[in-house]
Amino acid sequence: MRRSEARAGLLLISPTVLIVLAVVVLPIRWTVMLSFQDLRLIRLRSAGLIGEYSLDNFREVFTSEGFWGSLMTTLVYSVAGTTLAIGLGLIASLALRAEFRGRGVIRALMLLPYVAPVVAATFVWSVMLNPQFGIVNHWGRTLLGWDDPIAFLSEGSAKASILGVDVEIPVALFTVIFFEMWRSFPFAFLFITARLQAVPASMEEAARVDGASPTQRFRHVVLPQLMPTIAVLALLRFIWTFNNFDDIYLLTGGGAGTQMVSIRVFNYLIARGDIGAASAQALVLAGILIVLVTVYVRFAAREEVS
Repeated sequence: MRRSEARAGLLLISPTVLIVLAVVVLPIRWTVMLSFQDLRLIRLRSAGLIGEYSLDNFREVFTSEGFWGSLMTTLVYSVAGTTLAIGLGLIASLALRAEFRGRGVIRALMLLPYVAPVVAATFVWSVMLNPQFGIVNHWGRTLLGWDDPIAFLSEGSAKASILGVDVEIPVALFTVIFFEMWRSFPFAFLFITARLQAVPASMEEAARVDGASPTQRFRHVVLPQLMPTIAVLALLRFIWTFNNFDDIYLLTGGGAGTQMVSIRVFNYLIARGDIGAASAQALVLAGILIVLVTVYVRFAAREEVS
């Protein structure tokens, strides 16, 4: 009976195993093999699985001009985009927590940035931020008194005076970060709203009876209940933002100081036709992400135990 059940179980999971092997395992293995070969796109047809392996591609990745700068830009974009998206999602969840007429409609409208096609969303933002006829520059010049229009998607940096100190502001990078925040906050909004609905009302009522202020109730009652959910959201959003490609490519094409590592991989593959270097860079990107996620998971587990 046990052998029969084991065979039945293996038979049932075999389609899933075959799909995972074909879609996940084999492409990863092929990418690893390509990363150690000097292979160009024009010679891909004649290339075999077994070739001359070397570390030249990885040396080129680490010594190439702009790699470390793009890596730092990717980290800044990922951390800032993740933090702002979760923060905005938390604010929206708290603002729509109390019952009122039309709350369901507003909650549904909150999901539009996340469910809208990325091509349509980036097109709308490109039109709005256009320095010639965009509505943002129009409002800035008529209402805020801007002297000149701002090219949000093509201007690498601009000088601004903050408290009498002149600072360089990465305009295009900030723009794609805010786009990531706007597009991703509904995901955090859904998770945090679901967790808020599960928080026992008796805990907040007891804190209210004891004289706790709204800020104290949030800090000592609500926030501890949300921290596990926020930790999971931070991990997921960081992984997805770190690997993000389409938003940035559609908005800026990787120019004006917004070149991420994922865009460098694309440029190596398409513009230069260097499959080996592109595969090596993709592996470096995956390795960095694995290290960061491992450190985060261990830190989060330690915090949870303590």
